[in-house]
Amino acid sequence: MLQYNCVVVLGATATGKTAFAVELAQAQHGEIISADSRQVYRGLDLGTGKDLQEYGSIPYHLIDICDLSREFTVFHFQQEVYRIIPQLFQNGTLPIIAGGTGLYLDAILRSYELIPVPEDPILRAELAAKTLPELQAMLLALKQDIHNKTDLEQPARLIRAIEIARYRRHNNPESTELHRSAIPLLKPKIYGLSFERSVLRERIKSRLIARIDAGMIEETECIHNQGYSWERLESLGLEYRFTAQYLQGKIESKEVYIEQLYRAICQFAKRQETWFRRMVKNGIEITWIDGNEAAQVSVADIVQSKRF
Repeated sequence: MLQYNCVVVLGATATGKTAFAVELAQAQHGEIISADSRQVYRGLDLGTGKDLQEYGSIPYHLIDICDLSREFTVFHFQQEVYRIIPQLFQNGTLPIIAGGTGLYLDAILRSYELIPVPEDPILRAELAAKTLPELQAMLLALKQDIHNKTDLEQPARLIRAIEIARYRRHNNPESTELHRSAIPLLKPKIYGLSFERSVLRERIKSRLIARIDAGMIEETECIHNQGYSWERLESLGLEYRFTAQYLQGKIESKEVYIEQLYRAICQFAKRQETWFRRMVKNGIEITWIDGNEAAQVSVADIVQSKRF
């Protein structure tokens, strides 16, 4: 019988990762570490699908831990996971890392060597005057292998990515290398949830309508009224980007807004699936489970059949 000291639950959006992780945590005395790049932010509730009621009594980590005024990056995520996991080990608790942000998951599973990079106000002032294509060209010239394609879509992310790439190029790698001793030894069992494409699209559509009905538009407007710019909102993922554009009158009607957002989320789900396939090519073993099976069979049965 193989022995694992942590579990990863991954999959595209709307595949039921949270419910699966919670049931697994209940069965295996676990706690959940969210691997979602936006659920870390307080106030981003409906648009990120926190669904905190699903957790019940199961403890969770890396949800609602910072304000929107702060930028939370893959570096911060990695450091937080490396801090939390040893604590769970000491308590005899199974860490269950659950989410769909492929970059964050890959950074943990393949131990990216990430470094803290200070802000460069002079460089930022220089870059602020450049167009989006100019920023994209600068980043690609510095770093041809881009892990996170969203860095190419938003000026703020591009500027930060250029800042990091320039810092790494001009500093001695030996002086900035991550201390390997700080990395906990992970022996993960990785479950991936998936649905047939047409079924996943139906799940995406119904979930989107439910979130809009629950007040996602009002949530976005409230965040803006708290003093956060439309540009900041548009940098926080598809739901907030399209909702912010709708609230500004850039999208002509609610029907068009819903359809455009739905299609964008479907495209995003395809990109997530592509990322997970790339992880497999890079040597990460994922045990795939049909989402219908996860919904109809107990997690305990799945775990037993998949050699937990």
